[in-house]
Amino acid sequence: MRLWVSFKKRDVFEEDASIDVRNQKGSFAIKVKPSSKWTDRNVSRWKAALREVANLSGEVVLGHETSILEKIVNTIYKKLGSRDLHLPSNITGMATRYEGIKSWFDQSNCEFLAVYGMGGCGKTTLAKYIYNSNQKSFNYVSFVEHIGSRCEKPNGLLEVQKQLFKDILGGGKRKIPGVFQGTPMIAEALQKKRTLIVLDDIVGHSQLVDLLGNGDINTQSKIIVTTRENTDNWLDFPHSRCKKYAMRLLNDNESLQLLCRHAFRFENPKEGFQEVVLRAVHYCGGNPLALEVLGSSLFKSDSIQYWESQLRLLERDMDSRVHGVLIRSYTSLPSETVKKLFLHIACFFNGRDEDYVVKILEPDYSAISGIKILIDRCLLSVSPNKELIMHSLVEEMGKYMVRQESHLPANRSRVWDSDDSYKLLRKGMVGFRTVEGLALDMNMLSEENFAIRSPKLKTNALKNMDSLKLLQLNFVELDGSYENFSEGLRWLCWLGFHLKTIPSDLYMGHLVAIDMSYSKLEVFEPPMVLQSLHILNLKDSHDLTEIRNIFNIPHLETLILWNCYSLVNVCSTLGDLTSLALLNMTGCNALGVGDLTKPIFSFPSSLRQLFLKYRYLKCTDSIPLSFSAQLNLQYLNLGDSLFDSLPCYDHLENLRVLDLSFCYRLKCLKCLPNTLAELNVYCCESLERITFQSPRFTLQEFVYLGCTNLYKVEGFMKLVPIAKLNETKLGHLKWLNEYQKHKVCLVGADELTVGRSWHIKMLYEFGIMSTSLPDIKDPNMTPEYISESSSLSFDVPSGPKNKRLKGINVTFKYSISGDDWAFFCKVSTSNGVLDLMYNPQVYGKPKFGELCIWLSYWPIGYTLKYGDRDNVSIVVLSGLEVHECGVSLVYSDKETLENNMGWAEILGGDLSEFQLSTGGYYLCRRDFFRLIGAKRPTPDWFRILVGDTINYTEVTGWRNTGRPKHVYPSFAELKTIGCIIHGPQLKKRVGESMSNAFDSGESKSVVNYEPKGGKKIVLAVKLDHIHLKRKFLKVASTVTGVESLSFDMSKGELTICGGHVDPIVVLSRLRKIGYVEIISVGSYPRRLAKQDDEACSVM
Repeated sequence: MRLWVSFKKRDVFEEDASIDVRNQKGSFAIKVKPSSKWTDRNVSRWKAALREVANLSGEVVLGHETSILEKIVNTIYKKLGSRDLHLPSNITGMATRYEGIKSWFDQSNCEFLAVYGMGGCGKTTLAKYIYNSNQKSFNYVSFVEHIGSRCEKPNGLLEVQKQLFKDILGGGKRKIPGVFQGTPMIAEALQKKRTLIVLDDIVGHSQLVDLLGNGDINTQSKIIVTTRENTDNWLDFPHSRCKKYAMRLLNDNESLQLLCRHAFRFENPKEGFQEVVLRAVHYCGGNPLALEVLGSSLFKSDSIQYWESQLRLLERDMDSRVHGVLIRSYTSLPSETVKKLFLHIACFFNGRDEDYVVKILEPDYSAISGIKILIDRCLLSVSPNKELIMHSLVEEMGKYMVRQESHLPANRSRVWDSDDSYKLLRKGMVGFRTVEGLALDMNMLSEENFAIRSPKLKTNALKNMDSLKLLQLNFVELDGSYENFSEGLRWLCWLGFHLKTIPSDLYMGHLVAIDMSYSKLEVFEPPMVLQSLHILNLKDSHDLTEIRNIFNIPHLETLILWNCYSLVNVCSTLGDLTSLALLNMTGCNALGVGDLTKPIFSFPSSLRQLFLKYRYLKCTDSIPLSFSAQLNLQYLNLGDSLFDSLPCYDHLENLRVLDLSFCYRLKCLKCLPNTLAELNVYCCESLERITFQSPRFTLQEFVYLGCTNLYKVEGFMKLVPIAKLNETKLGHLKWLNEYQKHKVCLVGADELTVGRSWHIKMLYEFGIMSTSLPDIKDPNMTPEYISESSSLSFDVPSGPKNKRLKGINVTFKYSISGDDWAFFCKVSTSNGVLDLMYNPQVYGKPKFGELCIWLSYWPIGYTLKYGDRDNVSIVVLSGLEVHECGVSLVYSDKETLENNMGWAEILGGDLSEFQLSTGGYYLCRRDFFRLIGAKRPTPDWFRILVGDTINYTEVTGWRNTGRPKHVYPSFAELKTIGCIIHGPQLKKRVGESMSNAFDSGESKSVVNYEPKGGKKIVLAVKLDHIHLKRKFLKVASTVTGVESLSFDMSKGELTICGGHVDPIVVLSRLRKIGYVEIISVGSYPRRLAKQDDEACSVM
């Protein structure tokens, strides 16, 4: 039997020993004594073997023998076996996440990489993937797993230190005697060795210090830490730097792929399993561990019924493997108070507005600091809309912890399930004094309980809940006395409250928030002084006519009266409230309808957000709109109103957002404050002009679609028909008046093209005048310099006597050769003084086979010197074919030209926001790079335009609309104001209920009332994947004012109905998921898309 052994060989020669080996000289010479038993054959075989060895590629080493031997030993140690860690073949999504980390290995001054996230999200798998991809580049490597759990055991930390120390040294006999000696020994070794280290599942700063110390680390080493904690503070070593990476959960496609790999051993579900697989994906919420466990448990199961049964089981009782990973994050929380806070959020407040939750839970649970701890432990996150987001598996883990308190809901601290709560209250069970929170929503009862529900429940069922702090009774009718309600209540959410007034025996002394949306209240009057009440929500209380004695709520901060359209009287003391910051009176259409000469009430000076969006609002004495005393106003919504003008608001220096959408009669806005960050004038059809305190345009968001008569926005643009410009305005282009009746279809910005006439217009922006013309033959159109290509160069002549060069006309003729039409005109000088790249917001679209002319005037004559070499070029993105390019010089009398102005001032003032790092100016208000993903190459047209020295990312973001580099902090906060305008709990329920309606293809009413009036928006929808429809509808349902949805899959149309739905908000949210366009709004389908009497396809 012959045994074959696989091995690697590497020859090592000292100095020039390879020559002696090949020729058998020196110590390698073979001398055979006569008495030797060696034969000639033996000698020949040895010589041949030595020659073979000498001819192999090897390494010649120099130096001391000890160092040579150490090098050889280390090489053999590394080659003895593969150092790769085991990774399953069906991992998903790691390569894409690694792409965002690879650059870290090239950063010489950044030694630490902290990968953090919730349990089971794939942190360890990603660390192994990174380790396997890079371990060959390091002399020494170490992967230490499960540090957190190992350190909990006796001598656990010492064992971890020993493993790490041994790996850094590459073996060796040195031993660590104890933990205190181990830390400096490891730190010393790290200063000398170039090592790749992974420390998996670190818990807290102290463990990291025990392992690495606080000293210097070899800058060539790389240390990866995985942890469940957001590592803001405890990775700040004195001489080291850290890159943080928040572990991203799997997206829908990755989740589907991973689940199917485990369940079917394929990447796609079996025929007929698509729907149940999507339910399973949704349940796991992108958590890889949950997907693997669930997929493996369903492997080889061909029964859809089994899948559905397994999902129902998991929704009631989480798998022990997933639960075991998640529960460690809960048990490690630092105090019982934080644990209680976590359980309250998991059971009642997931998806709620952060400020709303803080107000309610701060008095008893120090919610401000507690929420930060939960965020740091990756148990909670805050969305861009300032909503508290808890992963569904973490939420389920919290509810599991509550269920472990007792098998009887009556003996638990929290009862959130409506069926459990209904049974407790219906049976009148007594003795559950442990309950701190209870939620009952009659609309969420199971079919069994819904069929047998009692019309009324007894108040006595709540009398023994002495510990009750959080109570939700949506659409519940109670009968009896309220005197035994818990006096410790902090939150009362009673949607659909059935009484006409507040019971006088209901104790409200400690309430922080009251939500009685959709109530039957006719009069709201506090039964006592409510010192602790901060939030009062009476949204959609359609029978409410009067609010009395509001002064009994002295610390009220938020008052929501949205759609209380019967309200006619608000207590005059409203203006005396010193803490009221948010007032929403949208839809209160009965206010101000009577005597318009007397004020109904006054607004408090403390207001920061005010919503007065209702259809009969006018500038009258009954509701003064000057806001002279409300100097703290930051957000002002006066949309859908009937006024034709507004007072000057230049005194509102804190105003950041002004919403005037659907103000059809509004004609002009004057002297808006420069601090304004967002202006929404959507569908203000009569609006013509907007001016600011100073001419510089500083808006970060400007919504003006549907303003078909808007011709001037100061500092932004002016678009005027030639017929409305006199000869003085046109200057040397006055000959254009002859063509004022000609028509050209304009394309570009929808806001300036859709719904407007085709008559020739002049566009003013950045100080440049431009217009689009049909292919006319006019002597004035003959340029001095002409080229049949897309570029030309010319030398500036001396010019006529007593004349000064004022500027240049640039023209070019073009035709359509594709579906997209866009271009830049570039004007530069060879000496580098001038480099302008301009993309007009609108330009002409010729008919197929015809030509169009773009004519522009650039007032840059003062910068052009005699003899300068000037270059003009037209850079086409796609879709246009340039036939001719020309330039003419424009002169004026010397005394008429302002020779003390720089060209930047002439071109519209300060253009620093548009300046590139090369010094040139990218004068463009459109984002041509919105769909280009990260790491994509820079487009060819952009490199032609600006050169090879900058990347296209320099002109994305704020620059494409001329926004300031730094956003207003308060504006960023105000962008999330929609979260608390309406009842937060209803929003969550609406999303869930509408999702069910969407999946079944039906439109359902979510709450127990019929909306009276409102908007109907029809959208054209295109989704890349069918499984996105649930997510699509959930996002749509969160838009303020949405009351019902219906979706026609065959037509690809989504219909949204609601009292006050903003179509722009709908578009901005849904376009993040798929293609969406408005087909019609309200009762005027295609109103905005109307064009003269010809059809024009718009970009």
